[in-house]
Amino acid sequence: MQSFKKTLKEILPFVFILIAGYIIVKPLTISGFYPMHDDTQVARVFEMGKSLMDGLFPVRWVNDLGYGYGYPIFNFYAPFAYYIGAFFYLVGNSALDGTKIMIGIGIISAGFSMYLLSKSFFGKFGGIFAAICYLYAPYHALDAYVRGDIAEIYAYAFFPLALFGLWKTFKTKSKKYAVLSALGFACIIISHNLTALMLFPLFIGLGVAFFFLQKKETLFKKLLPLLSLFLGMLVSAFYWIPVFFEMRFTNVLSQVGGGADFHNHFVCLSQLWYSPWGFGGSAPGCHDGIAFALGKIYIAIVLVSILALPVFYRVKKETGIIVSISILCLFLSLFMVLQISEVLWNSIPVLAFLQYPWRFLLPAFFFISFLGGSIVFLLQQYIMQRKFLFAIVFLFCFSVIVLEWRYFIPQYNYPATDKDFTAEETLNWKTSKISDEYMPKDFKKPTNVTQIPQDIVDTFDGRTAVTVDKTQEKDIQIQTDKTQNLPLNIAYFPAWQAFVDGKQTKLSQTPTGMILNVPKGLHNLKLIFKSSPAEIFGNTLSVIGIILIILAIIV
Repeated sequence: MQSFKKTLKEILPFVFILIAGYIIVKPLTISGFYPMHDDTQVARVFEMGKSLMDGLFPVRWVNDLGYGYGYPIFNFYAPFAYYIGAFFYLVGNSALDGTKIMIGIGIISAGFSMYLLSKSFFGKFGGIFAAICYLYAPYHALDAYVRGDIAEIYAYAFFPLALFGLWKTFKTKSKKYAVLSALGFACIIISHNLTALMLFPLFIGLGVAFFFLQKKETLFKKLLPLLSLFLGMLVSAFYWIPVFFEMRFTNVLSQVGGGADFHNHFVCLSQLWYSPWGFGGSAPGCHDGIAFALGKIYIAIVLVSILALPVFYRVKKETGIIVSISILCLFLSLFMVLQISEVLWNSIPVLAFLQYPWRFLLPAFFFISFLGGSIVFLLQQYIMQRKFLFAIVFLFCFSVIVLEWRYFIPQYNYPATDKDFTAEETLNWKTSKISDEYMPKDFKKPTNVTQIPQDIVDTFDGRTAVTVDKTQEKDIQIQTDKTQNLPLNIAYFPAWQAFVDGKQTKLSQTPTGMILNVPKGLHNLKLIFKSSPAEIFGNTLSVIGIILIILAIIV
């Protein structure tokens, strides 16, 4: 009986967070779908599922996007969320429902991970309040129901989990927490590489600090937090290694500058206090179509935390230090959002890849929510009766829910089915136009839907028949009366290899795909999407990382 009561007490906070989370994911249960800036989510889930069904893993290439020429989207766009969506699609749900489930899981997971982290510092009540603040942060709603940045939603969810693992590794020297830290950090990287880039200095800084704080430990135990981060990079190497080495084969760099030039997307200080909620876009100046306000209750949390800082140190020095670091990190995040940080943005070229300075609102809301848990911890030191503390925390949570839930509502819902997102013409044209930066640099894009190719080969003086058409493999029977070049309507990427009658043949890039020379006669052409040297290297590192994790668990 005692064991049951203990288990129930451990489960109840998660049940409460789940119920609170259901309120903000309820719009996903309505039939149809809603508009968002990145309206490619269903198509990506569908294409991920299709590639997996064809036996391609890890998925790097998709067939139907890129105007029907295909392109290596998941070689560059972080894939984790789409594996989740594709799983639910492959087990029998529609691609649309798989997408909704994917979004809902990403949203609610943020509350669970924040609870685990904050509970380890501030107890159950502090963990619950921090989790609710994190769940209901306006930036969370912006990603879910305005921007449609599902990859960033997953990174938002894994951020507290990775920190929890890192902190517990430092405190306990336990390899199981090192494994958790590694997996959490790896999942941030493969969920959203830009968030990983933004948070990388924080994680490395903490790892180094933990090393120097452990003066009496063995070298291995001192290094364990840093080793866990290194292990996370190993596990995710299958993704980030090719990003660095193969970016030059696509037009990804076109996303840096232009309309996404960071110079035009700083937030005005007044907007942090008030900016009207909208479903438009980010624009230069102080009048954007979307909101960047922190929210009054979140600003109140910051002010109370600052004013109560001396009390934190009196109650517990370690907590005072943690709160001080959180406040410092919060203000650094807000500094990066504002125009006054432009000098720093100009002096660190890699920051240009982040495109929008207001992305730093993600860590800002994390630290504010975490500080919310610290306030409950402080109250707990002075309110001895548990029922009063419970009532206060419930009131705090209720206030956040009442004030913030209205942001978690789409602009509108419209009737939609899978066909609206996965029909061949929609994939080849409408969705491809939204996101075509993964095509080769000098690719000649179709200017209208009639220019989209209808087959792998459609201009050839001879006969062709496609006998196998998988994502990663194409078999084509060719009959020609003369030696000539065979044009292929497949976007160039070095992972593609061609074999004519079993003998490898050179593929050359053209403005509309690839081309190879075919001799006179009847031939079998096999096109295979094989891992490039960079991909093999990344895959090998990931396998090594997974083996090390298994060994750490077993030993």
